[in-house]
Amino acid sequence: MTTRERIAAASQRAQQRLEEQRKEQERNLVNGGLSSSSAFGGDLRTSGDEDELPGLFAERNPAHMAQALNPRPSARARWQRRMVIRHIRHGGRLNKEMKIARTERNHLLRSHFFKTSMKKLAPLARQIAGKPIDEAILQMRFSKKKVAQEVRQHLIQARNEAIVMKGMGLHPDSAPQDAKPNHDPSETRPLPHQTPMKTYKKGIAPNETDIYVAEAWTNRGPYGSEPDFRARGRMYEKRPPHTGISVLLKEEKTRTRQAAEKEAKALRKRMGKKMWVHLPDRKITTQRQHLLW
Repeated sequence: MTTRERIAAASQRAQQRLEEQRKEQERNLVNGGLSSSSAFGGDLRTSGDEDELPGLFAERNPAHMAQALNPRPSARARWQRRMVIRHIRHGGRLNKEMKIARTERNHLLRSHFFKTSMKKLAPLARQIAGKPIDEAILQMRFSKKKVAQEVRQHLIQARNEAIVMKGMGLHPDSAPQDAKPNHDPSETRPLPHQTPMKTYKKGIAPNETDIYVAEAWTNRGPYGSEPDFRARGRMYEKRPPHTGISVLLKEEKTRTRQAAEKEAKALRKRMGKKMWVHLPDRKITTQRQHLLW
């Protein structure tokens, strides 16, 4: 056998070995599917064949997602045991934090590190804190700051994740709310992105499922490294900072509850027994003509 024949035979054996490995992988491959309640199932229903629907919406194999869904099984089992013990000790009664967690939604999202400093990013975080999510996005769109566009993209991603993952911002009815009976029809209705105070002034209260930025803070990131070319062939090193931003989104239902609790606390403080009174209303006793000291 010549040298060329040996090389051709070796390459043929290698191709056969690769083909056998590919067929083995195809036999062991198990594809996942989408659940019946998936938010992305509408496109598959319209574009896919009707005969393929049961395969497309088959349940996912939990073993394939075990590392992501349950990375620490023992820690999860211990936590569940503690929660069951606490639930039994309290007689099945839920505390205030548990009731709020079951009735109100929130979503926290941390961004990647932007090439900017905390001194430049902190004013933008203070600017969007407390505003509705649509108005915060609008403020970042017309801001003159360079990093404002990256913050805007982060807010859009946070809003989309809150809607898809947590179901926030979904109104129970799409019909607009009615204004007050004495509302002037010639007056322009408030836009959806306007602040709650403006909507209250116009006679329209915000929907309890509207999303707003409850908190926004900055996160210090690593320092980069860039060359700084100077005179006489010298080169220094620049250390540009990197900073990220985190936003906590909540619904107007939470802000309404907090405002009611604050008002009730102030009322209890005014009407409480420990309130200082300049002239207490009580009977005058030990009246004498002369002082006793």
